[in-house]
Amino acid sequence: MTRELVLAVLLEVTRDGEYSHIALRNVLSKYQYLDKKERAFITRVTEGTLEHLIELDYIINQFSKVKVDKMKPVIRCILRSAVYQLKYMDSVPDSAVCNEAVKLAQKKGFGSLKGFVNGVLRNIARNLDKITYPNPADTVSYLSVRYSMPEWILTEWLSCFSRETVEVMLEDFLKEKPTVIRCNLSRCSVETLKQSLEKEGVCVDIHPYLPYALCISGYDYLEGLESFQKGMFSVQDISSMLVSHLAAPKEGDSVIDVCASPGGKALHMAELLHETGHVEARDLTDYKVNLIRENIVRSGLTNIDAVRWDATVSDASSVETADIVIADLPCSGLGVLGKKTDLKYKMTKETQAELVHLQQSILSEVQAYVKPGGVLMYSTCTIHEKENMGNVYWFLSHYPEFELASIRQDVCEALKGSVREEGCLNLLPGVHKSDGFFLAKFRKVKHG
Repeated sequence: MTRELVLAVLLEVTRDGEYSHIALRNVLSKYQYLDKKERAFITRVTEGTLEHLIELDYIINQFSKVKVDKMKPVIRCILRSAVYQLKYMDSVPDSAVCNEAVKLAQKKGFGSLKGFVNGVLRNIARNLDKITYPNPADTVSYLSVRYSMPEWILTEWLSCFSRETVEVMLEDFLKEKPTVIRCNLSRCSVETLKQSLEKEGVCVDIHPYLPYALCISGYDYLEGLESFQKGMFSVQDISSMLVSHLAAPKEGDSVIDVCASPGGKALHMAELLHETGHVEARDLTDYKVNLIRENIVRSGLTNIDAVRWDATVSDASSVETADIVIADLPCSGLGVLGKKTDLKYKMTKETQAELVHLQQSILSEVQAYVKPGGVLMYSTCTIHEKENMGNVYWFLSHYPEFELASIRQDVCEALKGSVREEGCLNLLPGVHKSDGFFLAKFRKVKHG
């Protein structure tokens, strides 16, 4: 049953184009009755197979006459997940991995290929320690196979960062990390939340960057935690929390979050306003707006609402009405590959270029909503320079009424060295205790 569910998720992602975190979440929600060990197996094999896809294909191609890209999707996914178990899961005997893969092929109507599946896997199992990898001197090829990262992304990163830094990031993407949550201070104190979580058997640590951020692990099903159901916390990476924290809202401020779903930054902002002022959380579709509304209800906050609005469309009624505008915009997502592993296979150079254009289009509209003296927070969850500092320089050249506002004095000591141009923060996975992330704080100093 568990391997069949893994196969279903892998097919949904690699054949049908679904995002891995969505496909996996849907399966785990549907099969909540499975015990914790089975659910953990499904998660690990699914995520591990996708994380190591390039390496797994490289291995299979050394032992199979039929190359991976010529295989039927079902057989390809069965072999990939089996090789992942052979290489990375010592707790599963090799014979069991091979036998279960053969059974699964037969069950899915590929009985004629069971000999092929069995032969390839048993050959790999016997020779795993003899596999040859690309020469480390061939930096791009070696890193691509070793860390399963597309070559074009590596070439891009190596033009901006040292090989050592790139390898640190690549290693971090493959590590299992705790979930980061933000304590809902309007509902409870950090200590109360910590005690509540620990009573539920959850491991809890305070994050070093912000005092109300916690790192949790050891739980089975997040939505099953009583503290979650009571709205005592929100799941949000520390990098995302820093956006609202560094915006430094004052009581009574008016805030517009233009691409808000699922609402983490907007809710954080509403909380920092201490039930004063107002936050309008906007997004493009009814689905996303309803997601924000669900989180608003769970939070219990009353100074925030959600509305449907396309951020690329000008809103004349909002011109110079906001003390703070949050623009956490659609991006290539290359900073969160540890959580959304399949993004690296879906993203292309062409799509990246389109995203830069979209980001600039949205910034052109939403800058008008900022009052003189007000703040525009721009952020992305990528480490692509053109989407980050590239857009900062573009924005300042096109909108001279804005300037970068200093944030150095407002970040913790550990992050001061990562501040760029005084108003920008560049976070790199593995280098920092966070996702890969970028933010810039602009202040409108005069009328346009």
